[in-house]
Amino acid sequence: MRPIKIINGRIITPYRVLHGATLLIIGDKIAALSEGDIEVPEAHTIDVAGDYVAPGFIDIHVHGGGGYDFMDGTEEAFREIAELHAHHGTTSMTPTTLSCDKEELHQILAVYDRVSSVHTRGSFIGMHLEGPYFAMNQRGAQDSRYIRDPDPLEYQPLLAQFPSIRRWSAAPELNGALAFAEFVRSKGVLAALAHTDAIYEEVLQGFEKGFTHATHLYSAMSGVTRRGTARYAGAIESAFLIDEMTVEIIADGVHLPPPLLKLVYKIKGADRIALITDAMRGAGMPPGESILGSRHDGLPVIIEDGVAKLPDRSAFAGSVATADRLVRNMIQLADVPLCDAVRMMTSTPAAIMGVADRKGVLTPGKDADVIVFDDQIDVQMTITGGKLIYMKEEEPYD
Repeated sequence: MRPIKIINGRIITPYRVLHGATLLIIGDKIAALSEGDIEVPEAHTIDVAGDYVAPGFIDIHVHGGGGYDFMDGTEEAFREIAELHAHHGTTSMTPTTLSCDKEELHQILAVYDRVSSVHTRGSFIGMHLEGPYFAMNQRGAQDSRYIRDPDPLEYQPLLAQFPSIRRWSAAPELNGALAFAEFVRSKGVLAALAHTDAIYEEVLQGFEKGFTHATHLYSAMSGVTRRGTARYAGAIESAFLIDEMTVEIIADGVHLPPPLLKLVYKIKGADRIALITDAMRGAGMPPGESILGSRHDGLPVIIEDGVAKLPDRSAFAGSVATADRLVRNMIQLADVPLCDAVRMMTSTPAAIMGVADRKGVLTPGKDADVIVFDDQIDVQMTITGGKLIYMKEEEPYD
């Protein structure tokens, strides 16, 4: 492949913006970065005319988009979901499951193994199992038929068979959850607390055993709890109190209103927050009826007001966000500086998932996952692994 030279960009680093800068890509890696020009006569030059150049967004919790869900268990679903989110700047993602039966889970993991080795529209960085080890009272839209306590006869062989599992969300207060966390951590898998009724003392125990990350903070987790006459800090407060714990938030402006977005940012900071879409199949689709989960066994939902809801509109039933919307919201709704908003969608999730050695920042030697967006955080171009995979047709660059 010819080298690619991106010129006249406002290049975003974790802490500042380089104006009138140049980025050079050779093969599938970033080769150089300069505040001026870089002489490479044979390069294909792209003049971005002052737009922002940033690392590709990394979504570490996503279920679907474009009318597909990973629970569909097909190669087409994996490809189409990655395609949809690439148009919104996501170059890396962790496909996420819901609680389901063992046969269905094995099928989805097998599909991931087939697709991830050849797919070029988005870089899959491992599977995320959301469930089935949850508190029944906090199951949310998870199917109650499959909710259960951790079983080593189940999770140990599963991790041995599918090393593609890179994170697993569970409730730390369950019987066997501490042993579960220790084991998955020993295999290099991120244990995350989720759908939990735990109080601070239980979360702290879990953190010490490996539950170092909080899945979709505020959603499906305990807050301040009263037992008898005593009050206890819940999982939400625990995530704030344990400085080293990382968190992720659905910054769609619906799941969390602006004051809570501001609070999380104020307490945890950009280095401890990952923005996630948690998107279901309705992302990128028009309002109307949809399905949460697999087509054959999912939950009917309604998409309206920028979110999925239960048909009776009694509760949310999933996000339809894309990564560009998250970054835009953190800037416009939470008053977060641009560099910090981008960091929460790039270098921080890369660090949480253990891929910071190759992704998340624009420095020489890192993967050439690059996006270009304008002042409205409207994505104009997406490059994954050095390959141009999306260019906005309305305003193509020369």
